[in-house]
Amino acid sequence: MNATAIPAAPKAPGRSFRDVWLITFGHALTHWYPSTFYLLLPIIGRELGLSYSQIGLIMTCQYIAGAVANIPGGILVDTVGRKGLLMALSLFWVGFPYLLMGFSHGYLMLLACVALVGFGNSLWHPTAIPTLAGRFPERKGLVLSLHGMGGNVGDATAPLVVGSLLAILSWRQVVMINVVPGMVMSLLILIFLGTLRVGSKKPKPAEDARGQSLADYFRGVPALFRNRGLIVLTASSAFRSMTQNALLTFLPVYLAYEMHYSPFYVGAGMFALQAAGFAATPIAGHLSDRMGRRSVMMTSMGMTAVVLLFMAFAGKSPAFIVFIAVLGFFLYAIRPVMQAWLLETTPRNMGGTSIGILFGAQALGSSVAPLLGGMIADRYGLTATFWFLAFTIVVANLFIVAMPMAESKKAG
Repeated sequence: MNATAIPAAPKAPGRSFRDVWLITFGHALTHWYPSTFYLLLPIIGRELGLSYSQIGLIMTCQYIAGAVANIPGGILVDTVGRKGLLMALSLFWVGFPYLLMGFSHGYLMLLACVALVGFGNSLWHPTAIPTLAGRFPERKGLVLSLHGMGGNVGDATAPLVVGSLLAILSWRQVVMINVVPGMVMSLLILIFLGTLRVGSKKPKPAEDARGQSLADYFRGVPALFRNRGLIVLTASSAFRSMTQNALLTFLPVYLAYEMHYSPFYVGAGMFALQAAGFAATPIAGHLSDRMGRRSVMMTSMGMTAVVLLFMAFAGKSPAFIVFIAVLGFFLYAIRPVMQAWLLETTPRNMGGTSIGILFGAQALGSSVAPLLGGMIADRYGLTATFWFLAFTIVVANLFIVAMPMAESKKAG
């Protein structure tokens, strides 16, 4: 028995970590495209003569589409399996609508394109996150933090690259060029994780292909929705996402309109936000594996609220830019921690649906916040929006206080 177990053990981690990096790079591109668009928003807003509320409504449409599609996406993952194929499809469908956007000249067409992005994005996280967590059950926080770092890389590098390209190209030319990396990465994921495994006779990992019947699936649904941990974490995540996505919508607008920065310097400001998040993500993931999820999340959310208040007081001073980097460190640290905590409180065979519910709640919060933030900015000025964001992250933290202690101990 021992002789057969020993040779098999070294192979799985090597194979798994190769796939971890592949999935992580794909995750970077799912964030690259929206981060590109955040930088384009001020330019598109000026070209089309949009108000702050109309700019906010663009992102609201994207996140409403994601909220609608996330739970069906999770059901698809848990019943069909075929995770490599689903990840490749998701990445393609995140990038392709931005190509269509380059040909649009009307506000309604713009709204339709961003809604398509929301549909595509709804498949990635319910597929990728349970796959990684299932392969590394004792190191969920760390592995999911690596996946989260991929998102931070995409979020951080896109504004710098696109900000530089906008100095020599129009925004329409940029979105057309921008579709190429996503197409290439979709093909690589399909080859190495999907149905096109070239030159390999090894079976795919069981969790990549395994599904379940609809009857088995729906037998587990009632217990899932009675899970208090799921309800509390998704509610907290919705408010945290309100903070994050209203910030991503209006921070570049504030830098461009109020501080009169060029697209390159707006991109540099957004890079500072994401680069700090990149540094914080593995630290938070590792600490949550050692110390427990609750303490890491409450500390990060509390500091996020404090920094947002400092930003509102700083106004147009140089200190505002410093606070952007500090904010990114705390705001992005908790994403993988929350995902790991959720997967520990829900059945493994419902992992896709659990993550779908989480991201559906996040998309719902994200859909409301940009529109509310735009309405507040139109009425009271952009600085007032930062006060609103500090309030939303405080509410998110209050839900974590209500998380059952038994679930917190599991994570430790």
